Amino acid sequence: MFSGIVEEIGTIESATDVGDGRELVVGAETVMADLKTSDSISVDGVCQTVVSAGRSNFKVQVIATTLSRTTLGEYRRGRKVNLERSIAAGERFGGHFVQGHVDGVGTVKSVTRQGDMWLVRFTLPETVAPFTILHGSICIDGVSLTVNALPDSGTAEVALIPYTYGHTNLSRLSAGSRVNLEADMIGKYVAQVVGQVQQGKSPGDLLKRLSDWGID
Repeated sequence: MFSGIVEEIGTIESATDVGDGRELVVGAETVMADLKTSDSISVDGVCQTVVSAGRSNFKVQVIATTLSRTTLGEYRRGRKVNLERSIAAGERFGGHFVQGHVDGVGTVKSVTRQGDMWLVRFTLPETVAPFTILHGSICIDGVSLTVNALPDSGTAEVALIPYTYGHTNLSRLSAGSRVNLEADMIGKYVAQVVGQVQQGKSPGDLLKRLSDWGID
């Protein structure tokens, strides 16, 4: 589980095709403080397992399914990526609940400077649009953001403050950039429950399902 608060910008040191998957070696500093093999880490919003960790870099293995659902297949040496270690129990929690399970890839339509912020408009794939609401949360390349506007059913807009613009890789975005999108987790669960109600499921079944999810 992550929060969508980026800890640092890492650099892809190598990207190697292995069978139908890929191995990425990522150079980093801050996250290396306690990162170890088998840990989970968010790379541009994609939850990955660390298969090896050195003093200044770590390696992940991206499977074919992940490559087909995210932008990781496009990454080459030198690309900057947003990094976040998994949430530690007892720490302050910023952002919102982020699983690192990308729901779809969007395409940036425009980036507009407005005063001291940047407005980013992007397409919403069908797997993300139903769970995207005005002033709700959305995760873009691992960054927790608030939906600033919904110009139409297939487009959303977020505003980047100077801190976010300078401390994440979202400053690279321009029209045509592809981004990993994760819809709000709570919204997806609520939609699942409502869907079951509409299908005539009994209250007892729904309460059990909520209890199984840890929602009492």
